[in-house]
Amino acid sequence: MGRELFGTDGIRGVANKYPITADMALNLGKAVAYIFKRESPYTRIIVGRDTRISGHLLEHAIISGICSMGVDAIMVGVMTTPGIAYLSWSVRADAGIVISASHNPFEDNGIKIIGGDGYKLSDEKEEQIEKFILEPEKLNDFYPEPQDLGKASVLDDAKGLYIGFLKSNFPKQITLEGMKIALDCANGAAFRIAPQLFYELEAMVKPLYANPDGININKECGSQHVETLRDTVVNGSFDIGLAFDGDADRLISIDEKGNIITGDQVIAICANYLKEKGKLTNNTVVTTQMSNYGFRIAMKELGINNIITRVGDRYVLEEMIKSGSVIGGEESGHIIFLDYHTTGDGILTALQVLKVMKETGKPLSELAKIMKVYPQKLVNVTVTDKPDLDSIPEIKEIIEDVENELSDRGRVLVRYSGTQPLCRVMVEASSENETEKYCKHIADVIEEKIGK
Repeated sequence: MGRELFGTDGIRGVANKYPITADMALNLGKAVAYIFKRESPYTRIIVGRDTRISGHLLEHAIISGICSMGVDAIMVGVMTTPGIAYLSWSVRADAGIVISASHNPFEDNGIKIIGGDGYKLSDEKEEQIEKFILEPEKLNDFYPEPQDLGKASVLDDAKGLYIGFLKSNFPKQITLEGMKIALDCANGAAFRIAPQLFYELEAMVKPLYANPDGININKECGSQHVETLRDTVVNGSFDIGLAFDGDADRLISIDEKGNIITGDQVIAICANYLKEKGKLTNNTVVTTQMSNYGFRIAMKELGINNIITRVGDRYVLEEMIKSGSVIGGEESGHIIFLDYHTTGDGILTALQVLKVMKETGKPLSELAKIMKVYPQKLVNVTVTDKPDLDSIPEIKEIIEDVENELSDRGRVLVRYSGTQPLCRVMVEASSENETEKYCKHIADVIEEKIGK
């Protein structure tokens, strides 16, 4: 069957409008509970959320659905997506449900499902769940008797358990004492966890955007809006700035000079460190089509194999497991360290960067010189539909023309968003002028042919 609800990263949309409604969330809770109850006679499902105001509505609906099927729900309240992934397997739950739209504005929300092993579900299992969400009447014969209904409980100190996990993956012999760190918590799920963790590691911490009110998550802050963080680092002589997104599975860093350090640069820094330590398994890193052209050049110069996948962390993870790689991720800052965690974790990534800084004694600006970042321009064109781009002659022609012009001096990537009605046009070239010019040429044609 086709996938009406699940995209590349769960179900996502505008809160209180289909499909992100209380009715759908209720049916999702029922469907997830039923699917996992078939596999285990005593089933428990963890439910957590970010700080969006709509999270309350969805959380209660999902928990009601879970309990109605005779399955117990464990509530952890506000928690990061990687935190839910960790807790799912550490407390031996059968599944975890995350209510978050990641880096999107507060109006959006989403639901992601994680298996009891801490990994995202397979496409096949998501399709099984979707079938029962869309046809909830098929569950009518499976409701338990009143005495067999599920119970909802709160997991005490979920935050402390997750912080303990993060600290356990940072060398005991390294202290952050004296290090000045600015934290942009995006008014999101990391707003308590990140400051407490770095305080406990003895750093001098300045939290920013750590006062969520339900509607200010990601608003002019977080991993996509680092202007305030950059000013704070430079004006306050901080050693590093760390910016997370709403569910804290991404990290964008600011070096001591105010330069933005992308996910690609972090992967390059950490991959080189692992290689030098003899810990880069199979001498391989995994990145997506969106990785910067400069990253690919850097990997060649370092003699590291670079496997490239489709955009999406699930595809990165699949290839990492297949190839035996221990590090992979996306330019956006979603990075997986498979020796430590099953998913991308912005706070864990920050700890890995700080470990390299402390062990090498080098500032982040010096470490980041390991790769040259090619100028990049990304334009999002709102579209009415998503036809095959090759089926539209004018679009196919302009893309081929630009690729021929750039040759080996850059690259073009045009793709549809998996979660929004957007066509993303990305161009990288050796100069800013070329990048701007070619990206505009392609975006203008797409706007004319299929723009909204």
